[in-house]
Amino acid sequence: MAVSVSGQLVTFSPPPGAVALVGDFTDWRKQAPLPVVAGQPITLTLPRGAWVEYAWLDAAEGAFADPDNALKSLNPWWPYPRAAVVGDYARHPLWLAPEATQKGTAQRLTWEGTVFAGTRRAIVYTPHGYTAGTPIPVYYVQDGVAFYRTGKLGEVMDRALEAGLATGAALVFVEPGDRNEEYYLNDRYLDFLTQEVFPRVEGELVTVQERGLWGASLGGLISMYLGGRHPELFSRVVSHSGAFIARSGATDSAGVIDTTGAGEWLLEELRQTPPTHLKISLDTGVLEWLTGPNRRMAGLFADLALPHQYREYPSGHNWVTWREALPEAFLHMQG
Repeated sequence: MAVSVSGQLVTFSPPPGAVALVGDFTDWRKQAPLPVVAGQPITLTLPRGAWVEYAWLDAAEGAFADPDNALKSLNPWWPYPRAAVVGDYARHPLWLAPEATQKGTAQRLTWEGTVFAGTRRAIVYTPHGYTAGTPIPVYYVQDGVAFYRTGKLGEVMDRALEAGLATGAALVFVEPGDRNEEYYLNDRYLDFLTQEVFPRVEGELVTVQERGLWGASLGGLISMYLGGRHPELFSRVVSHSGAFIARSGATDSAGVIDTTGAGEWLLEELRQTPPTHLKISLDTGVLEWLTGPNRRMAGLFADLALPHQYREYPSGHNWVTWREALPEAFLHMQG
């Protein structure tokens, strides 16, 4: 048996060739892997209702999938994660309801970038029956293809509207080039939005009532960073597992942007200059290294009495968490 669950105790039985275990509980490679000792199983205590992703490491530290577990996840980055469920992972009622019969309209945009080199793409998704010229909230969504295809944010809106739970919005799914460069506290990303994306979307395709920014991880970081700094442009921010461990120019020993040891610079910035103009939705998984920073960010907003919601999910830094968070985030902003 690959995985056995008894209450909150989850036992992982190593397959041949496995020397260590990694997963949400080790923040994958950010913490030390859990060693296999004399071929014995590894037992962890995990939250009730958790969805936990994991993989085994071989002697060369290569990750591989558990051959005895067929339960895969919504992981677009790696082929090897498998999932264990501690009881029942709760689904949001919008996902359990029938698919909407009236769907929005998707329009695809492509152009050659000037602020950042390369071909740029975006999908503009408007509610069913939307007529150009009608003022509507517009959300610029980072990691656009993932939110459109994997998270299915457009489908969330369709379901919410058909159920009479929310009003419509325009969702602009913006695909990054180099997301590490563009999203890590980079002011040039605002230039990209204002000079290249806004002119292609606003006016001809949608009429802006107010603007919001939406993103996950680094996409949540840049959304909160730009949204907090620019009240003249943005009045709403949605962040899932925001990568709030960040400082401009900070890199690790390998020269990669630092998302583990850079400190919580943005938290202190917002403490000094509170984003009183924003309506905010924050959420995070409880099995990830960004749980604490997101709790502290939400605590700051609570102390400042800013209009916001904060939610936690019993899963990790992945699309299972964010997909389940999307309905409540949309209902908070548009309900």
